Amino acid sequence: MTFSLGPKATSAGYRLAAFDKVGSTNAEAMARARTGERDPTWFVTTEQTAGRGRRQRVWIAPRGNLASSVLEVMDISPAVAATMGFAFGLAHATALQRVSVEANLRLAGADQLQYLLKWPNDILVRGQKLCGLLLEAEAVTDGRLAVVAGIGTNVIAAPEGTPTPATSLAALGVHVGAEELFAALSDAWVEFRGIWDNGRGFGEIRKLWLDRAFGVGEPVAIKTGTATVEGTFDTIDDTGCLIVRTAEGKRMPITAGEVYFGTAASLGAT
Repeated sequence: MTFSLGPKATSAGYRLAAFDKVGSTNAEAMARARTGERDPTWFVTTEQTAGRGRRQRVWIAPRGNLASSVLEVMDISPAVAATMGFAFGLAHATALQRVSVEANLRLAGADQLQYLLKWPNDILVRGQKLCGLLLEAEAVTDGRLAVVAGIGTNVIAAPEGTPTPATSLAALGVHVGAEELFAALSDAWVEFRGIWDNGRGFGEIRKLWLDRAFGVGEPVAIKTGTATVEGTFDTIDDTGCLIVRTAEGKRMPITAGEVYFGTAASLGAT
């Protein structure tokens, strides 16, 4: 089976660049933008050899896993572009829910899974990391912004020894292929990109994201450089910042950092 766009993505005019193996789908997408690509385009592979996560961490996708990135070139500011990641996370969580429901229909008695969004860029199942998202933006020659949203999904295998324990769809009993998941993702992205609407619909995206958010109301610790902020995960604001309510009742906006919930948070994210 080969990669193909879903029918909604095809109708919406998306293009597809599929690779047997590639270094990084995000890097490939941004390189195309620098050389003049302006059409919305997906870049996808089942084997990624030089992928990157946040803070330049290595993210390798062994053959059979899914690495996919979408390129959108828009006339928006970097601050607005940053909110696109929430819509993209929602699209992928929705695609995962849809394909796992289909898998459950094929496998009677399979447990229903919840795909939860961990701020700012992970999808968790049963507290374990299934996907990691990376959003990048760069100004291009016509004055617009090239925004690349990439996500790596553990379809058949998950790395070991990660800060947050990782899992895969196969380990969860969801037996779908990367190609099937990608087609569902490309269609779900059309839906959520439409809601997001170049940032104009972020209010609705924020509500939908909070409905799927991991850890709301729970203890949280965020490491930002050399400092650690501790409190309760209250919400996200209208710019996408995480709002922490401290023990003193102060609401602190967090723009970036390493987020720890539960026991890790109570120990000061050590």
